[in-house]
Amino acid sequence: MADTKRTATLTLDGNTYDLPVLSPTVGPDVLDIRKLYAQADVFTYDPGFTSTAACDSAITYIDGDKGELLYRGYPIEQLADKSHYLEVCYLLLNGELPNKEQMADFEGRITRHTMLHEQIHNFFRGFRRDSHPMATMVGVVGAMSAFYHDSLDINDPWQREVAAMRMIAKLPTIAAMAYKYSIGQPFVYPRNDLDYASNFLHMCFSVPAETYTVQPALAKAMDRIMMLHADHEQNASTSTVRLAGSSGANPFACIAAGIACLWGPAHGGANQACLEMLREIGTVDRIPEFIARAKDKNDPFKLMGFGHRVYKNFDPRAKVMKESADEVLDLLGVHNNPLLQVAKELEQIALHDEYFIAKKLYPNVDFYSGIILEAMGFPTSMFTPIFALSRTVGWISQWKEMISDPAGKIGRPRQLYTGSEGRDYLDVENR
Repeated sequence: MADTKRTATLTLDGNTYDLPVLSPTVGPDVLDIRKLYAQADVFTYDPGFTSTAACDSAITYIDGDKGELLYRGYPIEQLADKSHYLEVCYLLLNGELPNKEQMADFEGRITRHTMLHEQIHNFFRGFRRDSHPMATMVGVVGAMSAFYHDSLDINDPWQREVAAMRMIAKLPTIAAMAYKYSIGQPFVYPRNDLDYASNFLHMCFSVPAETYTVQPALAKAMDRIMMLHADHEQNASTSTVRLAGSSGANPFACIAAGIACLWGPAHGGANQACLEMLREIGTVDRIPEFIARAKDKNDPFKLMGFGHRVYKNFDPRAKVMKESADEVLDLLGVHNNPLLQVAKELEQIALHDEYFIAKKLYPNVDFYSGIILEAMGFPTSMFTPIFALSRTVGWISQWKEMISDPAGKIGRPRQLYTGSEGRDYLDVENR
């Protein structure tokens, strides 16, 4: 971020204050209000922080009007076409794409750290058998700080690096174990001969009684899901990780906080909500009924998986995910699945109906990723855990960037107080 010589002038109670205007590499300029409270004795008011930049970041950029998502300057479409998830992980963590030697070293380090400390298996068994996998993940990731004492010092760059590698490597194992535990099947250990996405699918779907072979098209689709969800600027869970990290909390605690935030249905649960909506619709012949409800201003029903809060014209991730959805459905031959039939018909309506076009209610990445995960055989309870393991690298990259910022401060949002003024305490007999 570079200062410009421009300023904005605020006039308040006859006094004027010059606010510096900061210019990013791309995107809207930013008013620097850091000294406003000291100079004018006022705060700004911005519920949801939708108009406030809380940090500098060189990791991810979104232009919602253009439908643009950049990881370290690279368009997501190019990365999805030419790259793969672990290469994107390296890019997000280090700022540049790796050469062959760097990529081989990075992949090797991740592969060799996918196993969990054996005593963590006992930790899983402390949860009820019907626990939601996200509840299990929050607990287990937070508990990693009790098992990996040699990577807790946030002031040691090497320990930060070790913690980052461990979480990227172990989150798929933790997610797969949470899934296996929830369905009563034995845990499956990771395999070093499989790539990252294939290894995750193998840990989820293989059983000791028979051989399971990961189909390359499914591994490719899973790799894309992970890549497209790897980071998304300063969203709620990323901001949570940064806020937790600003206090000096250990990295495992910070990522556990991010997972907990992601669990919210308004954030990471969108693809699950989409599938639940498809189940509510049930069959293709009922679609017109629900379309009419969606168009009725007096009906609270909303179509999930369409449009996006940030992307105003289209979600660039959705274009890539649609290709994978079509490939997966063709491969698995699940066109007779009523749920997926509803999804495909609803997709065509959204792409061609004037109401949807005018409102820019296009199918988004949650719509297509939900279809893919359903077709693969994942229950909806696993959709958000898969989102969490995909986003872990983004959280860690943002956390490392925050820790390395010499101007960093503990997060301390202000408030507009609307409670009672000072009151005198009354003894209980006099109330």
